[in-house]
Amino acid sequence: MDIKKLQTLVVDALEDVKGQDIQLFDTTHLTSLFDRVLIASGTSNRQTKALAASVRDKVKENGGQIVSMEGEVTGEWVLVDLGDMVVHIMQPAIRAYYRLEEIWGDKPVKLGAAKRTARKSASPSDDVADKPKRTSRKPAGKAAPLEVTPDMMAIQTTLDDEPKKTTRKPRTTKTADGDVKPARKPAAAGAAAKPAKIPTGARVKVAATKTAIASAKEAAAKRPARKKAAE
Repeated sequence: MDIKKLQTLVVDALEDVKGQDIQLFDTTHLTSLFDRVLIASGTSNRQTKALAASVRDKVKENGGQIVSMEGEVTGEWVLVDLGDMVVHIMQPAIRAYYRLEEIWGDKPVKLGAAKRTARKSASPSDDVADKPKRTSRKPAGKAAPLEVTPDMMAIQTTLDDEPKKTTRKPRTTKTADGDVKPARKPAAAGAAAKPAKIPTGARVKVAATKTAIASAKEAAAKRPARKKAAE
């Protein structure tokens, strides 16, 4: 399998299981045993095992070869040997302790560039086959005439039969000269009605009731009787 296609498959397999801090390095100038080294992190033993299994299955599905897998029992550091490429899946503490980037990290390979080169290397016939065929748009013709149904006729008849509201004419008054003037000035459009003024601090006179008047007369009649008794 082409190394560019292989590294793209591995990166996609790791991203499917949410692998963290994925880094790819070119090692052709350091050793003749393999061409690429990839290092990724998993947050737990379960995730590191799942990342390694995803890489294994993805490569096998596309006709690749799995040389060996190590470290699946503990899950702290799982190594997947793909022949031309070695994948290290480690937990963050183990990765920070061994620092494999300092050993193999002279020539880092950008993951985006690796995917673009792998896509360009594909045959042009495959690209044409993958593209969906465009369908030509037909010019829009005249719309079909609207069909009038009995329900529509009944609705229109009820609308026509409804009585229309008549607008009231403004009241007018005649002046001495014979001119006709409106009784009230029309209010300006949008003007709000003025609130009635409420007097503040003024005294309001209230008419006395019959009961109050009768009680006052009785009191006045008793006063002279009291004066005579005192004398």
